[in-house]
Amino acid sequence: MRQRKCIVVAPYFPPSSLAGVHRPRHLAKHLPEYGWIPTILAVDPAHYIESNDDALAAMVPSSVDVRRVGALPASLTGLAGTREISLRSWLGLRRALDELLGTGDYAAVLITGSPYFPMLFSKRIERRYGVPVVLDFQDPWVSDWGAKQPLVSKAGVSHWLAERLEPRAARHCSWVTSVSEVQNRQMAERHPWFDASRMSAIPIGCDPADFEYLRDADGSRAGQWLDSDRMNLSYVGTFLPEAAPLVRTLFVALAGLRAEAPALVDRLRLNFIGTSNQPGITDRYGIAPLAREAGVADLVAETPERIPYLDALGVLANSDGILMVGSTEPHYTASKIYPGLMSGRPFLSLFHESSSAHAILSAAGGGVSLSFQNENELHGLESAISESLAILFRQPQGLGRADPAIYAPYTASAVAGEFAAIFDRLVEDSH
Repeated sequence: MRQRKCIVVAPYFPPSSLAGVHRPRHLAKHLPEYGWIPTILAVDPAHYIESNDDALAAMVPSSVDVRRVGALPASLTGLAGTREISLRSWLGLRRALDELLGTGDYAAVLITGSPYFPMLFSKRIERRYGVPVVLDFQDPWVSDWGAKQPLVSKAGVSHWLAERLEPRAARHCSWVTSVSEVQNRQMAERHPWFDASRMSAIPIGCDPADFEYLRDADGSRAGQWLDSDRMNLSYVGTFLPEAAPLVRTLFVALAGLRAEAPALVDRLRLNFIGTSNQPGITDRYGIAPLAREAGVADLVAETPERIPYLDALGVLANSDGILMVGSTEPHYTASKIYPGLMSGRPFLSLFHESSSAHAILSAAGGGVSLSFQNENELHGLESAISESLAILFRQPQGLGRADPAIYAPYTASAVAGEFAAIFDRLVEDSH
């Protein structure tokens, strides 16, 4: 197989434990399987202000070429109103890109965000070096949420900038990727001049090998979040406002089940971990009030703080069952379903019927997949949820295991293969 070289620009990279590091981590490990040797361009972790995870860094193959750049101190730039990592490291990233691309050895560049500001390098890369650029939007830069923020707020200013900078970056890239077709469609509507055929929806995915690491860790990365005296059903991930009706229905069903089988339910514990999606946030409770409202607060434990990735996988791997709850939005997709499926644990899921997550979970098996067409139908699902919770407790073995063939397209290797195919296409187009 012919080997080509590419650059992956990812200011955050392990040992950073932020959610965005897994795309470049997966690509760093698996792109060589498809004939592409990546150089990761990242910021020196000494300049990260968030907590790091050395165990995550140890999972990056030692053969991966990682180039680190410096950055201005966050304490200094904070005086100007920002501690954003890619702005602090802007000159270092640009200098390193020039050095690497100046060798003529690289056939493609992928810039993954957030952070998004490095995507503005696309113009310099295209005009100075003629190398195709792929922009990977792991989340929307221009979002509906941002549009609702007051312009005088920090979030409002960020959205105002995003609206103006996103098209500048996109005009000089050769391909756009995101995690959903909906996200691509929204971007195509904002920029009708962009060739929509050069947009791909590629999930973040998950690496089954990560669970092999956790099996060797003997469950030590999950113990503090699980109750060894109860059966643990765990939800790991952000709690979105649009998920509140679903969680409220879940808790009403749990209360109903306790009325019927108190001895059974009193042995249950529902864990909701990382609900704020922010490290260091310990007091932003979204689940707990809903549990109190339904009278099941004693059965529910919420940890708002986002925990490190391997700890999150450890919770999944060592729980008795997994809870996967979506949103009232039809287009909602959840990257958390992939590690949930790969954990091998039985699950209970609740998603909109039109969500791709529901289709995938229903096809995979290994759990109970419930759905609804509109919010008004949720009340009618309370009985089915109660029965499903009882099954997870009494007869989880009857649910079988998720079919690996169904989630195969969402493994880290398969995701890397999709990016490699885009790189191959761009190289062919350039000849």
